[in-house]
Amino acid sequence: MNKVILMGRLTRDPEVRYTQTNNTLVASFSLAVNRRFVRQGEERQADFINIVAWSKLGEFCSKYFKKGQQVGVIGRIQTRTWDDDQGTKHYITEVVAEEAYFADSKREGEGNNAFENTFGNTAPGNMGADFEVSSSDDLPF
Repeated sequence: MNKVILMGRLTRDPEVRYTQTNNTLVASFSLAVNRRFVRQGEERQADFINIVAWSKLGEFCSKYFKKGQQVGVIGRIQTRTWDDDQGTKHYITEVVAEEAYFADSKREGEGNNAFENTFGNTAPGNMGADFEVSSSDDLPF
């Protein structure tokens, strides 16, 4: 099984390009994902993960994601190789996004968007809510 779930901050605005063969949109960006543990006396370390999003998901990411924003991405790891003009072989490992989410709170992030908080394979109307609240009196806070 090849499944990746990441949450981090965008290190730059998504970059958009189109494939030469069939003009398909591809958005690429990088996420700074904090490591779980911090050694005593050191700053928190982060890994910088390259993400690619294709077609409609890529369009969504390029339109709504901005540098510094915290987002969640679900996808799969992909490795690929290519030769440059000098014949040198290059390797890259990246995550191909299948779903993308806003992870900032509404106070921190821009919050008001047409897609609520998500884009991907999640069914509309079922955006992470596993319960219903009938009135504000039922809230535990």
